[in-house]
Amino acid sequence: MKIANPELRQRKTLAGIALLLMLAACGGKTMVESDLGIAGAPDWVNKGTAVLNDKDGRLFHGVGSSPAMGDESLQRSTADDRARAEVARILSTFMDVVGNDYVASTGTGKDAGAEQAVSRQIKAVTKQNLSGAKIIGRWKDAKTNMVYSISDLDLKQVKATTQGAKEMNEDLRRYIDRNADNIFDKVSSQGSKK
Repeated sequence: MKIANPELRQRKTLAGIALLLMLAACGGKTMVESDLGIAGAPDWVNKGTAVLNDKDGRLFHGVGSSPAMGDESLQRSTADDRARAEVARILSTFMDVVGNDYVASTGTGKDAGAEQAVSRQIKAVTKQNLSGAKIIGRWKDAKTNMVYSISDLDLKQVKATTQGAKEMNEDLRRYIDRNADNIFDKVSSQGSKK
């Protein structure tokens, strides 16, 4: 379905670009956690949550922390959960941008029912992908006893999950397959310019 009104198309495109820029601002670095400057800490601790495009792939990295709790297992588990929550936050934002871009490109935005269906499908795929987020590292600050965890989710896995989602609209599935890398690249490059 084509958008008949060029002004409406332009507004939808601008909305998609604005969301992409917000994702870059939110997903590239988390202001609260980034640039901690902890001497001796791994780079990922000081950098914080990020959307990365490097030799290891297109990755969503979430960093979480937990103060000393008297129970090391509980402390690690809490830091791990917070790291996964950070991956959930940036993946959710990324998938919202993908969904909004899809709606704008197809012109279904004027159909509230179609837009809600896309939103439901995006949320379902986001939840499925979060089960694939892995804890890939931990670090304990000897001075403060704070434990930091880093969780990782690869865009390849997100796309594979999308391809396997039976309840997803075929056009949306194709759109994600064709455009997710480009959107991710734009977001990760915006985040690295900060």
